[in-house]
Amino acid sequence: MQTIITDTGTVSTVAPTRRTVNDLDYLAARLHARRSRMAEGERLDGLCRIGDLPEFFRTIFPESEIKGVLDFQRQSVDELIGELSGLSAYMSGPGADLTDWMLVRFQVENLKVLIRACLTKAPAEELYGHLASLPGELALDTRALAAAESPEDFVRLVPKGLFRESLEMALEAYGDNPRPFFFEAALDRGYFQRLVARTEKLPQEDRHIVGPMVYQEVDIFHLMLVARGKYYYNLTPVMLQPLHVAGTRIPRALFADMLGDQDLYTSARRAAERVFDAAPLEHGTKDGSEVAHASTLEGLAWNRFFRLANLAFRRSHMGLGAIVGYTGLRRVEVANLITISEGIHSGMAAEKIRGRLIPRTDVERAYV
Repeated sequence: MQTIITDTGTVSTVAPTRRTVNDLDYLAARLHARRSRMAEGERLDGLCRIGDLPEFFRTIFPESEIKGVLDFQRQSVDELIGELSGLSAYMSGPGADLTDWMLVRFQVENLKVLIRACLTKAPAEELYGHLASLPGELALDTRALAAAESPEDFVRLVPKGLFRESLEMALEAYGDNPRPFFFEAALDRGYFQRLVARTEKLPQEDRHIVGPMVYQEVDIFHLMLVARGKYYYNLTPVMLQPLHVAGTRIPRALFADMLGDQDLYTSARRAAERVFDAAPLEHGTKDGSEVAHASTLEGLAWNRFFRLANLAFRRSHMGLGAIVGYTGLRRVEVANLITISEGIHSGMAAEKIRGRLIPRTDVERAYV
């Protein structure tokens, strides 16, 4: 079953079909209706001020009985998956191939949760609340994967194809140092390689609109390989270079230069005009935690992703850019709602919660 946008902008479950001719006008019109109700701007401000979890849950899901933060997060993600899985009913060709692949992102996230648990020996019962519900062929045998006793057993249980091959590569390259970081990064790399390839198959006009948003997400991955892989985990360039994804604004040579720098400040500045809208680390931020610096850089980079998703949505009012831009904006919305739920749960002040949402206002004040 799939979920589609109805004439009122709500969602409805139907049997999956794919039309042989694009009906992007119809789909884009429905997405514009949904966008008008998205949690952004002043509505986000109001949500941050609620301060009471049950009230927050009722505001977002008035017809559901949410049992806690984890249940809220799962329902938020599952609703997003259901909505995005219905896009193909109105699409065909390279655009449909791209949006279909964007749905695979959630399978990757489930695999990352499961391989992390395998490597850290986390109890299986702790996993299931962190796994998204996946439709049809994206579903995994989570119980078998959760019961795997070794990375080798886990990889054999992954369905044949790109992600098993990605994990096999990680086993071969990093088997002597089986950290979750390597296996998760290998899964991400496989996903992003295919994402870039499908973007490159779009007609030139669509690629010109959609490409910047897609490449930005991949370059956030590159940035975090440097910020966390090199400067937090102290991994060598030789270990990180094979994880590079070709075809974005951070080419292999620049990535190698970033990995060869002596501090995060210098590495980040190399990529400043490629992944940030504002120059990062302008005011002497070499002091302090590398984790905090990496989080700040990631916030700046996601600000740019948000802007590019908005731009794609606006520039292609009734075309593919509107659909792909919308998927990016919805992912940001869900990420923001999850951040708010965690902030309220921890008793965080409304202003502090708001500063951590995308677009991040706290990092802009610190680094512009």
